[in-house]
Amino acid sequence: MRQWLRTHGGWWLAWLLVTGVGAVWIARGEIRQLREDFDANGRIAHRLMSQQVVQYDAVLATLALLEPAPGGAPERRLSSVYPSILAVQRHEGGAPWTDPALAAAEARSRELRRPEYVADDFAGGRYKLMMGAASVSYLIDVDLAATVPWRDWPMDPKTSPVRVVLDKDGQEFVVQPGDTTAFGGWRFDFRKTLASESQGFELIAERDVSWRELPWGTMAGWALAVAVVLGGAQALQRQRIERRRAEDLLRLGQVARLNALGELAAGMAHELNQPLTAVLANTQAARRLLDDDPPELATAQDAMKRASEQARRAADVVGRLRRVIERPDRSGSTQPVVVQDVVRGALHLLAPEFARRSVTPAFEDTVHAPVVVLAEPVALEQIVHNLLMNALQALEDVPPGERRLVLAIGHQGNHGVLTVTDSGRGIPPDALPRIFEPFFSTREGGLGLGLSLCETLAVGMGGTLGAEPAAQRGARFILRLPLAGADTGKPSA
Repeated sequence: MRQWLRTHGGWWLAWLLVTGVGAVWIARGEIRQLREDFDANGRIAHRLMSQQVVQYDAVLATLALLEPAPGGAPERRLSSVYPSILAVQRHEGGAPWTDPALAAAEARSRELRRPEYVADDFAGGRYKLMMGAASVSYLIDVDLAATVPWRDWPMDPKTSPVRVVLDKDGQEFVVQPGDTTAFGGWRFDFRKTLASESQGFELIAERDVSWRELPWGTMAGWALAVAVVLGGAQALQRQRIERRRAEDLLRLGQVARLNALGELAAGMAHELNQPLTAVLANTQAARRLLDDDPPELATAQDAMKRASEQARRAADVVGRLRRVIERPDRSGSTQPVVVQDVVRGALHLLAPEFARRSVTPAFEDTVHAPVVVLAEPVALEQIVHNLLMNALQALEDVPPGERRLVLAIGHQGNHGVLTVTDSGRGIPPDALPRIFEPFFSTREGGLGLGLSLCETLAVGMGGTLGAEPAAQRGARFILRLPLAGADTGKPSA
């Protein structure tokens, strides 16, 4: 799980972040558009209703201005012209009103010289409008529902989610009910008083936008598009990583082959030097003996001398071959190297091998700080690589559920210490003293140069490489290298 998080967690986090930001941006854009549409519809509705009620003021003002003769009654034709005016009542000046409220409204109208609202069943959609004059006063009965100009209305009253009401002193006439089932989300409000002094009704529009009205399809498309783009980016990065891993493995393989060739040449030189030295010593002894023999043996003496010279020449050839093939002296090429970085690089390179063998390496950094040692970077990489590969090969002989590989980094005196512990088959006790000898291997078909090469590299950098049985089962290899800046008795690079 931890390995999966390291590999894919960053991409999932990026997808969630980009998708979330994009979804919020899309949702905010949709809500902003809904708000703009709502405000536009509210302004249109306010203008239309204001035009309607202002007409009533104009009609009453016109009637009062004409002051028709008692025999004429032009007001009777108003209902045919304005269906929203249900009835018109004419009242001659000086005649008393049976309703005190109407008398008071007439007096206020005369005082203000404008029509005056008369309360009626406003919530039911009915109200009266009084225009008081000196000679004749008029009272019209208005139907609010018929006042609404539905032909020009900006919303469909049956399907629109916007609730529109007219409010007069706490009484509300519902123009359109809207959708009252929405809950949560956002609420839009629009309030504005109609442009009439006598009919100062407040037009109120409300709308609740629920979560289900958000553009989920668009947001899902955005999430899919982000996933496709990030998936392509991840695939490209994976290809680059695999290519870089292959190049690094090729580089390490080339270095390993060259070092193995040097180790092989050194071993051959070691094996050939002993018989050649013996031949040289024997021929020299024979020449001394032949010097005491009668002079007739001079030919033999010359032959033995030539043999001695050829043996010496052979020894020189092997020596030159060893000097040419063996690794150059690297004692002065060490530099400060962070062990944790080398280990992480090796784990990255061998990640496919770990996955193929169902092994999850455990990395224990006991010091929780960079351990900087004096080493040759490529040589240290090769040592760690070889130790990990040996551990993986050893783990192939145990069931997958029992495979354990633990790497630990720490300090020990003036040395940095790296231990590689596996739960494999372990090292037989009789093989442990020879584990680092050239051409000795406990694995069938093994060449026996890997661990020998690792020890040679470690010693060449002023360190040591040891092996011991693990606590329960398996083997533990301990690499010690001098810490950078520590007094190890050797000049640091």
